[in-house]
Amino acid sequence: MTIKEAQQLVDQWIKEYGVRYFSELTNMAVLTEEVGELARVMARKYGDQSFKAGERDNLGEEMADVLWVLLCLANQTGVDLTVELEKSIEKKTRRDSLRHIENEKLLA
Repeated sequence: MTIKEAQQLVDQWIKEYGVRYFSELTNMAVLTEEVGELARVMARKYGDQSFKAGERDNLGEEMADVLWVLLCLANQTGVDLTVELEKSIEKKTRRDSLRHIENEKLLA
């Protein structure tokens, strides 16, 4: 699935099952909440915390939830994430083409 197809699929789902998009501000709050849930799993899986009773390692599910809300925000604000990601990669390549390669901290 391409990013464009994912944006279209989310839009179709919202129109068929979701009634309408939440407001942009609500979705920004929901995105923050989902990132927090992802952070919790990361802290337990890769950090120093352990899973509590009843919690599970659902890393992929939490990442997908973050992506879902990001796709919603892109749709409702008219952002083509494919175009923006391509521009971001180009910008980072121009700006950082040597920065990481020459970073002694990363070579250790």
